[in-house]
Amino acid sequence: MNIVLLGAPGAGKGTQAAKLVSEEGLCHISTGDILRQAVKDQTELGMKAKAFMDAGDLVPDELIIDLMRERIQQPDTAKGVILDGFPRTTTQAVALDTMLSELGRPLDAALLIDVDPEIIVGRLTSRRMCRECGAIGTAADGDTCKKCGGEMYQRDDDNETTVRNRLEVYEKSTSPLIDYYRGCDLLVTIDGDRDPEVVFVDVKSVLK
Repeated sequence: MNIVLLGAPGAGKGTQAAKLVSEEGLCHISTGDILRQAVKDQTELGMKAKAFMDAGDLVPDELIIDLMRERIQQPDTAKGVILDGFPRTTTQAVALDTMLSELGRPLDAALLIDVDPEIIVGRLTSRRMCRECGAIGTAADGDTCKKCGGEMYQRDDDNETTVRNRLEVYEKSTSPLIDYYRGCDLLVTIDGDRDPEVVFVDVKSVLK
């Protein structure tokens, strides 16, 4: 099973992806992970990508697709993949569809974890992280980490202004993508404003 995972920052995509990896044996692939690994391994494609990254430029779609093709053909993807962070545009989506069709591994679904923006603002602005162990908590947990006793703090990118800006960018960039997958009859929307375990029951149900 091959899935594109969609959802705003803070919608809970990472949690659901981790559950799919654990229970269904799918391989979670993010663009960032592919780029970092290819550069680390000093593959030919990795070195091409590094040149763009070092110059502060976006890695071209064609190169990302080639890296994706290389990654998807590795043994750990046999049961299927969850694509996270790619595609980001309809142009990338069309290129991805073409590539996957060539490999005989077309998409089964575009899974959208949908949460009201105001709920996400509340979630992210109340999020706190431990300076010592990196544990994630909420403002309700207080200033002391329950795991190690370290100081809990709010990350710079979790302030309300930044969160709202991230959501605005997401909305502008992803709305056309949602429309594209709806038009392809691949879009599956899940209400993400519930307990993660309940959300996952629905995710498994629709993917079956």
